[in-house]
Amino acid sequence: MRVGFGCDHRGFKTRELIIGLLSQLGHECIDFGSDSEDPVDYPDIAYAVSMAVVRKEIDRAILVCSTGMGMCVAANKVKGINATFCMDELSAEISRHHNYSNVLCLSADLSNENLMHKIIEVWLNTEIGGGRHERRVNKIREIEEGRDPRE
Repeated sequence: MRVGFGCDHRGFKTRELIIGLLSQLGHECIDFGSDSEDPVDYPDIAYAVSMAVVRKEIDRAILVCSTGMGMCVAANKVKGINATFCMDELSAEISRHHNYSNVLCLSADLSNENLMHKIIEVWLNTEIGGGRHERRVNKIREIEEGRDPRE
């Protein structure tokens, strides 16, 4: 699988860890930066990575900032992105199976190396669920298109 990675300056210290893990798990990692601890605006990185997912240049992506929340909010503004912020293995599994997450957002400050490894591995190995979950994800797409999903 081709997995994009992006971080801001606060997530930079996780960069080598995550890129190395993706390689170890047999995935190709496309690195969108940041490439230093110099300040950078996380929406710029989130947008570039999310657009690569939408254009199908990569299959999924992982974004890291201080809390993970800013990246998640920014990525979800891109049509076609289902970004989820995950803090444990269960949220990673549910985000894929129930919510069809295609972008995983992580916290550089609130997660340790071992936990990040587990979250990423679960997220990459979980398939989308179908059934009632598909109906609900389709309703999210309706909202994304500006339509009332109740109609």
